[in-house]
Amino acid sequence: MESTVTTEPSSTSPASSRPGYGRLLRTRGAWTFLLPGFAARQPFAMLTLSIVLLVQHTTGSYGAAGAAAAATGVSMALFAPYSGRLADRYGQRAVLVPGVLVHALSALALTALALAHAPLWALFAAAVPTGASVPQIGPMVRARWGVKLQDSPLMSTAAAFESVTDELTFVVGPLLATALCTTVAPAAGLVTEAGLTLVGGLLFAASKGTQPAVGADAGHARVKHVSALRVPGVRVLVVTFLGIGTVFGGMQVGLAAFTESIGEPGLNGVLYGTFAAGNMLSGLVCGALAWKTAPQHRLVVGYAALALTASALWTAHSVLLLAGLGLLVGMCIAPALITGYTLVESLVPAAARTEAFTWLTGAVALGQAAAVTVAGQLEDRLWDGAGFLVPAAGTLLALATLVALRSLLATRSVNRTVARGVGHRAPVTVD
Repeated sequence: MESTVTTEPSSTSPASSRPGYGRLLRTRGAWTFLLPGFAARQPFAMLTLSIVLLVQHTTGSYGAAGAAAAATGVSMALFAPYSGRLADRYGQRAVLVPGVLVHALSALALTALALAHAPLWALFAAAVPTGASVPQIGPMVRARWGVKLQDSPLMSTAAAFESVTDELTFVVGPLLATALCTTVAPAAGLVTEAGLTLVGGLLFAASKGTQPAVGADAGHARVKHVSALRVPGVRVLVVTFLGIGTVFGGMQVGLAAFTESIGEPGLNGVLYGTFAAGNMLSGLVCGALAWKTAPQHRLVVGYAALALTASALWTAHSVLLLAGLGLLVGMCIAPALITGYTLVESLVPAAARTEAFTWLTGAVALGQAAAVTVAGQLEDRLWDGAGFLVPAAGTLLALATLVALRSLLATRSVNRTVARGVGHRAPVTVD
């Protein structure tokens, strides 16, 4: 069955050349996966911070808290691409339903072990399945947009919209996790995360009509599956997103330690929410613009700005200065994320895009995991705020890689077989 764009027909008028959010949200069937998708991805922003706050409370060590959270992030990064590949092959519902059940049970087990003051190795044993089973809702939603908007100029708008949605969760999630852990109980954040993941994930899985077709339903022509990681540009984007992950992880530990040192732990969620709000606002602007420059050039420029602002975080010694710098860092992240996801649409065949998206989200999780580990050690051994050195180092190293290999991000179509998914038509090589 051929995929078509279900928005209004485009015209040659200037207005129609600037596709916006209103037109995107009028895509037929979009709301059937957007609303449950938002509910299902909300807990993602709560997981790492909830673990950090719970384990730090029970052990008194940011190093132990960062290590436990890192085990979750590493396992998610390693298993996310396989989850995406399975979703491409067997359907999102087949992967999502057992995944959310395992995640909820594992998160509750981790909570119980932390409260029982279990040894660190036991926390690791529970953290691994907790991270491995994190539902990849964001990549699944992006894959559904790909089905709806194939070859449409609205794809870049959809990428921006998804980045804004992600960042909205990172505004609400940390505030909710901090409020629950500091005012209700140290375990309340992780317990709530498990419950929301279960309910939201099952609701999203119930929306079957918009998921990408798989197997025989994808058409008569069968396309041999090739890993998205074999695309050179995807490997460059993975390194780029690793650097972004170090910003998230370093900010979470650095802000938690800073607010604890000044005796105002409740400000942690506010400061992190300010950082995420900057990300969300810049994402809204990016999605509303009609860009004329090539996406790989935009990525280099935007990433340079991110590295510059992230390198200044460790110098902040007041709440207002840290909030201002956090806002600027957040404003630089969204353009990089949006451009990276947009490049996937042109670099990767449709049959492997869910996997490609999960490689990128997994890279963010891996960078975040490494960052919370290193930042936690720095906070324990050095001064308050030393954890902010991690985002500086991570983004500078990723920027150097991006600049050196930026030519691999050019959206060439030479010698690339693209799965068209159009019934009787065979895959075609485009030039």
